[in-house]
Amino acid sequence: MKPALLEAMRTSRICRMALATCLGSFILVLFYFQSMLHPVMRRNPFGVDICCRKGSRSPLQELYNPIQLELSNTAVLHQMRRDQVSDACRANSAASRKRRVLTPSDLKHLVVDEDHGLIYCYVPKVACTNWKRLMMVLTGRGKYSDPMGIPASEAHVSANLKTLNQYSIPEINQRLKRYMKFLFVREPFERLVSAYRNKFTQKYNTSFHKRYGTKIIRRQRKNATQEALRKGDDVKFEEFVAYLIDPHTQREEPFNEHWQTVYSLCHPCHIRYDLVGKYETLEEDSNYVLQLAGVSSYLKFPTYAKSTRTTDEMTTEFFQNISSEHQTQLYEVYKLDFLMFNYSVPSYLKLE
Repeated sequence: MKPALLEAMRTSRICRMALATCLGSFILVLFYFQSMLHPVMRRNPFGVDICCRKGSRSPLQELYNPIQLELSNTAVLHQMRRDQVSDACRANSAASRKRRVLTPSDLKHLVVDEDHGLIYCYVPKVACTNWKRLMMVLTGRGKYSDPMGIPASEAHVSANLKTLNQYSIPEINQRLKRYMKFLFVREPFERLVSAYRNKFTQKYNTSFHKRYGTKIIRRQRKNATQEALRKGDDVKFEEFVAYLIDPHTQREEPFNEHWQTVYSLCHPCHIRYDLVGKYETLEEDSNYVLQLAGVSSYLKFPTYAKSTRTTDEMTTEFFQNISSEHQTQLYEVYKLDFLMFNYSVPSYLKLE
């Protein structure tokens, strides 16, 4: 059974979905968040403002004002995902909206494509390298044609992509209103294990070992050797978890982006995302974004078998040695990500 179908079966609110809801209105997001409720903008009979090529339909038009009157299963699924995020934000408003106003520095993960009217919030360890490659193709105006021809290191050079924090506040507001905003998410603990494996078990990641590994070992390992304190290259997963739930860590500085929560990176309770893609349906969701952007005839999401990817089975193994107390504390850290994006509490957890 496809992951998308399983997700739909888990979501009980599909019966609320009505054609008039999708076609009658769409959500307008203001950069300065004035209300605890998302303001609503009525459908423009002439369509959403065109951001892109003259005479073409914008991604927002394709999504909210589709030419066909009957909604596709994909459109219904993405409406359900939007509803899930909105419901979680309302139900957990005290935790999810600790700050009522975002500043430009909060928007450094939102990549802007002016030519196609897209804003992509990248989340590390959720196929962000390949999506940055795609955004380079989309914004390169002919400089790139094959996403996989762009080296991963080049995709992560910040100067190669423009982010929303580089604009003035009026320009930010305009783009949040007119462009289609999307992000991709992943089961939170699978993403966390993926980050740990990549940053702490690979010998080439010496910068992470020095900056974070040495600190983690110094705080969490009794009788650590001088070599471990100097190199920081043998952090155990149990030590990593203890570091994450340590109140001192959270007071000291924000989490690194590779293990920061999605709601802290992308602010989905302040910014109304039009599409929430999932790692579990990555290719399907990615190509839907490209279809809405009008580029699917010549651009597809790169597919390749990655034998080293972190799986649910691997994640289960990593959590076997984590105490129930620490599991419970860690779940509280990532709880909003579980709730917003409709991920069940993992069966392997022993919550207190």
